[in-house]
This record gives sequence, C-alpha cells and structure tokens, in this order.
Amino acid sequence: MARHGWVPVGRRWRLGALLGGIAAALALLVSLPGGLPGGLPGTSAAPRGTVKPYVGWGFTHTQFSADEGAPAATARVRGLLKAAGGVAQDQAIMGWGADNPEPSPGHYDFTALDRRIAFVRASGGTPVITLCCAPDWMKGGKSGANHTDWSRSALETAPTPAHYQDFADLAATVARRYPDVKHFLVWNEFKGFWDEAAGRWDYEGYTDLYNRVYRALKKTGEDVMVGGPYLPMDSVAPADSNASRQVRGGWGAMDQRVLDAFSYWNAHKTGADFTVVDGASYPNGGDPRPDEFTATEKLTAVSAWVRRQTHDLPLWWAEYYVEPGDGDAGWSEPHRVAVQATGMIALVRGGADTGFYWNPEKRTGTGCPGCLWTPTDRAGGGRPLPMYDLLSRFAAAFPPGTRHRTVSADPATASDLRVLASDRTVLVVNTRDRAIRTRVDGDRLTLRPYEVKWLDR
Repeated sequence: MARHGWVPVGRRWRLGALLGGIAAALALLVSLPGGLPGGLPGTSAAPRGTVKPYVGWGFTHTQFSADEGAPAATARVRGLLKAAGGVAQDQAIMGWGADNPEPSPGHYDFTALDRRIAFVRASGGTPVITLCCAPDWMKGGKSGANHTDWSRSALETAPTPAHYQDFADLAATVARRYPDVKHFLVWNEFKGFWDEAAGRWDYEGYTDLYNRVYRALKKTGEDVMVGGPYLPMDSVAPADSNASRQVRGGWGAMDQRVLDAFSYWNAHKTGADFTVVDGASYPNGGDPRPDEFTATEKLTAVSAWVRRQTHDLPLWWAEYYVEPGDGDAGWSEPHRVAVQATGMIALVRGGADTGFYWNPEKRTGTGCPGCLWTPTDRAGGGRPLPMYDLLSRFAAAFPPGTRHRTVSADPATASDLRVLASDRTVLVVNTRDRAIRTRVDGDRLTLRPYEVKWLDR
C-alpha cells in the first residue's frame, strides 16, 4: 500500500554489501552458531516462556531502522526498547530493509534479516516475521541476486501457483533459521492477488498459498504459530456500489469484496492460531468523509466483525492507519498522537489482542512526522519522539488479557474524550483542538488541545 512509504531497496543493498555488509558478515561468522549468513540451520536463541497466540502492541521495522547507524544512536534505541520491557517487533523477509532471501533456488542470503532479528533480540523484543515477499524466480523473474527487481510492482507480485510450494519451503527454512521466532504472518495485504478481470480478490489462490505455508511451518515445531490472511480491510463511502450492507457506520462501509475474501479464507483455511488483518480508519475515496476521530470507529466495528467470524480467534492488526495522505495530512504531532491513541483504543474495544505500528523512520534528517525516534545516522540520533511514548506506554498498560474498566466522565465533555481504563491505568484523549476542563474517574483535569494524558488509579 502507498501508506507504507515505499522506498526501493536494491541499490542501497548492493552498496551496503560492499561497504558495510562484509564487516557484518564477518561478525556473524564469529558470533553466530550458524556460520555463514546463508547457511543452515542458522542463528538461534532460546525461546522465552510459553508461546501464546498474541504478542501485544509493537511496531514494524521499515526500510530504515535502528539496526544500522551511529553506534551511540542504535544503542540508545536498544536501551529505550529494553527499558520499556521489550516491545514486539515485526520484520518482512524481503523488502523493507531485508534483502532477497533466496536469490536462486536453494541459495540463501539472510545477512540483512539476520541483522534485523539480532536487533530485536538485543533490544529485548519479541520477534515476529512477515512472510513476504517472494524471490523473483518464484514469480516469473530471473534467478540470481544481480537480477532482483526492487521496483514496487515487482516486489508486490505474488508467487505463481507453480511456486507456492517453493515459497512454503522458504518459509520453513526461515522458521528453522530463527528458532526463537514463534509467530509468522503469511504474506502481506494480498499483494499480487487482485484478479483484474474478475474485479475481485483471488482468494482461492491466496488460500492455497496460505495452507501450504501453514503446513510447512507446523512441521518445524509444535509451538510455531501462524496467522492470516493479512487482508487490507478497505472501506468505501456508503453509497459506493461495493459497499457492504451489513458492516457500516458513521465511518463509512466495508468493501463487500474484502468481506467475501475473508469469508472464503476463513472457511477453507487448514488452520490458524490467530487472525491477521490491516487497514486504515478512513475510506477509499467518496464523500462524505468522516472526521478523523469518528473514522476510528471503523477499527472497532471491523475488529468485532472479524472476531465473530472466527469464533473469537485472537486478532492481530499487522498495520493500522489513521492519517490520510500517507501520513502527511498536515497535522501537528499532538494532533497525530491523539488520533493514533484514539485508533488504538478503538482496536482494543473491538477485541484486538495485538497491533503493530508502521514506523516511518527516515534514514537522515531531523523532521520525521509520526516516527518513534529520530534517525540513527548520527551519534545524537535515536532519541524518542511523542509516538514512541504513546506506543511504549500503551503496550505496558494494556497488554493482552487486560481487564478493561468503565470509568466515570463529566457528561458535559464526555463526547470530546476517548477513554480506556484498566485496574491501574486510565488513558484520556482530548479529541478537540481547544483546551477542555473535565472530570475523569474522579480526577479534575485541564487538557490541552489534543492532549493524551495518563492517570494512575
């Protein structure tokens, strides 16, 4: 999706392999039991505790992240994450910072993925892997690292049916390489599975791929957990010809073609330990568009619908977006954080167990709207930003299994607030661009415009 802030990876990695990758590879030879980065079984780390079908609230690594940069900056981010008690972190196997894992059949290059997983471990996080995308030779392209096509259209092409099993075998290879990674998401947003001629998702093809990957992963370990369909839960204006008649609200209406795709996967999947979806709170085009806070109600409605369809299988949102314009709506950072907090509250109210924030870290520079920390290219980088404070606090205050409580709020201002409470914590969001005086859970509060406030109980 465009919201991912796509940056082609190829040329950067060719240069990186020459200038920095050699040193990284030599370090891996010394420190990791798997030997060469492309060898098997590869790296290992001891799994921690009983594996559960959820990991809580975390973030996804994107093209640039804190595994690279000035040592002082990357160490600063590791320290932040450790201090937060270890935050769940997701990484794709190809693209978004990872190189082609199998440039030609049976020949692997996990250098970049090794480094990302090593960072997750070093920062005390729970590692999660998204099994996307596929090497070129699995989708009609050429074999060999020098022939990897890093254009967006090529990366987002699905494997051909003849190579579904090859992709499943690659997934199993990845699982064996990282035995402490217990949670796997199969593919990403149905990329390459849109049937243009039929005007619908090729859910039969995706489900075939999913089932092969599911079976292959389950053979690698009894406690490996697999989820899908990682379907983009797109919504449209209520008057759209594809609008659902059942799943709709003040936020718009679900695209019925998405619901059909989900229902097919749900009925024909071999199995699933958890359900994975993603999407934005705002609809695709059309008028009228809801305001940004009303739009987040979609996240509650969709979550509740999915939980009903799967008989309460744990629900993950692999990505969730609340800001139109690919994160460039011109909002101030307090405004952005307030809408993000409202979206996370909406997900919890719908029954989501896990959610990953798509971290838009930049490689260099100072301005970084919505980022978790400043770029790590210089020693002074890697400093926390307001979105990191929200994510880390939310993850600690509202882990899976939290018993949520209803708290009192001043009726005169209740419609201006969003509140989430547990036995120990209350999160209060002012959704207005003006200051509000109110009372929440017995406390008198003066909230600044778009202020996000945490209260102890």
